[in-house]
Amino acid sequence: MIERILRDRQGIWQQVVEDRQLPGLTGQMLLSSGAALAVYGAVLGSFHSVWMALASAVKLPLLFLVTLAICLPTLYLFNLVFGARLSIRQSLSLVMVALTVTSMLALAFAPISLFFLITAPDYSFFKLLNVAILALSALVGLRFLTGGMRVLNDHGLLAPKPAAVPAAPVPAVLPAPQPVPAGAVASAVPAGATVSAVPAGAAGEAITAANGVAPAPVIPVPPSHLPARPPVRPAAPSTPPSMTLLYVWILLFGFVGTQLAWTLRPFFGSPHTKFSLYRDIDGNFYAEIFRTLSHLF
Repeated sequence: MIERILRDRQGIWQQVVEDRQLPGLTGQMLLSSGAALAVYGAVLGSFHSVWMALASAVKLPLLFLVTLAICLPTLYLFNLVFGARLSIRQSLSLVMVALTVTSMLALAFAPISLFFLITAPDYSFFKLLNVAILALSALVGLRFLTGGMRVLNDHGLLAPKPAAVPAAPVPAVLPAPQPVPAGAVASAVPAGATVSAVPAGAAGEAITAANGVAPAPVIPVPPSHLPARPPVRPAAPSTPPSMTLLYVWILLFGFVGTQLAWTLRPFFGSPHTKFSLYRDIDGNFYAEIFRTLSHLF
């Protein structure tokens, strides 16, 4: 699954655009990401004990899936409010692509985490190392998410359907101009005046000259002296509100995920405490990170 996403991402985006076989694709990504996060969670909990490794193997996939379940309706409703034509299956598939890339990158970092667990078993350093690994993996996954949204924008799925413009009426065919009769020219010339060989096309000039008004000369203007028409520049494509709200949703996803991770702790397990599945809710994730940095440095 991860090879297909990384090697043929355009094929994945095209499948999402066409809304083709998305339940099967989403199920494969769900199984792949769940297995990868379970393995990485076991690595996190192995710092404390076997029981903590088993608990973290269950809680880490649960963390990502519950965060997705909380935040996905917000993304879908954002798109509906601003006229996007994404279905709930397409929105879920987009987010699952980002989640699958994140989980697979975390799994790729698992040997590095195990290496530092064996060679430098320091609790504060191990905790910060794995938080950095998860943050880096999430950033790469979110880059895939924004790339997929841009592809959907190029296909017009993030903008409302344009209204049909009525066709312009076809103008009626004008009758061809008729030549001026020679009698009309003769009647317009005063008696006694001599008119010699007046062409049909010059009837207007002959009538004007007979009335005593000289026709204005027509001075041809060379094409080089005509003012140059400025080049027509294509209008810059406007960014739909759905793309702007995507970044807001990413921040929301991050805040919900970090707070839920703090609620589901412990994942690592402090070596000075006994095994416990959950702990009391006090403080927050960011305060704990700053506290760990102060202890480390």
